[in-house]
Amino acid sequence: MAPERLMGFAPLILGAWAIEAAVGWPAPVYRWIGHPVTWLGWLVTQMDRALNRPEWPHAVRYGLGGLSAVLIVCGVVALTAWLAHAIPPTSAGQVGEAVLASFLIASRSLYAHVADVARPLIRGDIETARTAVTMIVGRDPAQLDDSGVARAALESLSENMSDGVIAPIFWGLLFGLPGLAAYKAVNTMDSMIGHRTDHHAAFGGFAARLDDVANLVPARLTGLLVSLAACRAQAFTVMRQDARRHRSPNAGWPEAAMAGALGVRLSGPRQYGGHTSVEPWLNEGAPDPAAKDLQRGLRLYVRGCALAAALIAILVAARCVA
Repeated sequence: MAPERLMGFAPLILGAWAIEAAVGWPAPVYRWIGHPVTWLGWLVTQMDRALNRPEWPHAVRYGLGGLSAVLIVCGVVALTAWLAHAIPPTSAGQVGEAVLASFLIASRSLYAHVADVARPLIRGDIETARTAVTMIVGRDPAQLDDSGVARAALESLSENMSDGVIAPIFWGLLFGLPGLAAYKAVNTMDSMIGHRTDHHAAFGGFAARLDDVANLVPARLTGLLVSLAACRAQAFTVMRQDARRHRSPNAGWPEAAMAGALGVRLSGPRQYGGHTSVEPWLNEGAPDPAAKDLQRGLRLYVRGCALAAALIAILVAARCVA
């Protein structure tokens, strides 16, 4: 990708991120019309219901799931490309496009969800913290003690810093509004049907692999940003040594960097609906995280995002000078 192409979309992405960080997606608006992700989710649900029949052969379900994924991504790209082309090249039009792009970044909401876990955990209110953590992880909250809640929240913070912030920004820098929207469609499909369950292993298999490819570079960039923001050699060391031990080809990079930066261990065994999933530790031998480490993780997240924003601002400044 040519540097001038990156610089061309940098003002749009920086403006969109500033709008999202300042305003987010207000709760009254969500209650009124939902959110673009919920709209995508509705479409994925309809295709899942219509085309994912348990009695059909694995190959048929995989093919239909792949076709559904391609159609959804192509439809989203076509719609947003048309919108980007239709928006007039005026100052008002540029602001309008930035507002549309801001809907597809989730830095503010991610911080808010994790902070909702950290506040009661610091107070010692484990029940409220358990309830809050169910909003961002799928594991059984009843099995989580203080360190388990902190660990789950830190893992979600790390992984979603990549999935919800850095990855959409990365694809937006490359391809503008259509790139942002295409990534969001892929990630939404993966979160809904990209599971290794009997019902979704076939139908969601293509979407899961597509999401792995889409996050290949952003996940590693996120790990690098976390490590640089921490200014701690251990973050780089743990990321390099442990990232590939994670069950996901991508999530291990930001999680391992966060574990090394904070000096705690992450991943490891966890409970899902009464079933224990045995996962390797990241930064094994370090202590379990506590509530204060979750607060430190939030501060590190903010520094990492600020570093990424500063790098994009440099691209914008370079474009202005050129």
